[in-house]
Amino acid sequence: MAKPSESLITKVEETAGGGDFALQDAERLAFQLTDDVPTGKAAPAKSSRAVSVEDHHGHRERLRARFRDAGDAALADYEMLELMLFRLIPRRDTKPIAKALLQRFGSLGAVLGAPIALLQEVKGVGENVALDLKLIGALAQRSLKHDIKGRHILSSWSSVLQYCHAAMAHEVKEQFRILFLDKKNALIADEVQGYGTVDHTPVYPREVVKRALELSATAIILVHNHPSGDPTPSRADIDMTKTIVETARVLGITVHDHIIIGKDGHASFRGMNLI
Repeated sequence: MAKPSESLITKVEETAGGGDFALQDAERLAFQLTDDVPTGKAAPAKSSRAVSVEDHHGHRERLRARFRDAGDAALADYEMLELMLFRLIPRRDTKPIAKALLQRFGSLGAVLGAPIALLQEVKGVGENVALDLKLIGALAQRSLKHDIKGRHILSSWSSVLQYCHAAMAHEVKEQFRILFLDKKNALIADEVQGYGTVDHTPVYPREVVKRALELSATAIILVHNHPSGDPTPSRADIDMTKTIVETARVLGITVHDHIIIGKDGHASFRGMNLI
């Protein structure tokens, strides 16, 4: 089989970040299909670029086979990310991109939780790839939220923490979230009540209680994140929580806990005897 033209291979590699959409229909077909080599003539030597494309294809197939046969335990984090990037960035070596993403953000969860603009700062990650990574992260969050929707929250505490961590741990600004519960402590609603700066979110206790009454909630769980990574509550966090607890109690609403989410852990006001 004859190899694709040198200029076409070059174009494929140079535009790999945009996938085959960067090629015209005729060019795409020419890259995928080749003519038979005339009988009796030796096949022309393959260029280093063509060999490179074949090497990438073989590596991808081996990585897929390992995942298929042994599951995710057989792959390192960068290989899992590389495997996902195969379909997002066709015909390009995605290992360096996967490693660069992990080096930049620190973990798979942080990569999927990173803002689109920051993802695009990594060489090889365009807008489409960044959007796809965010979509995958959103799907993971929705799956975790499904695990707690309608269930007795207090008996599914680990699932609650997993969901909150996935949703908030890698936000670059503070956000204040409330889980509203019914009289059976099942989740009614999960709402972000406010967004703030890197170290502060304005919270109004009356608005928190007002929303709980609108939803007929009898209990709530407060959650906010610390973008610094340290979940230790501040004096302001403690005072604000105390005010919400006292305001809610008067109207028969229980505050089960206030959870602060950090990058690698969390702090529970209930666990620290602050509620």
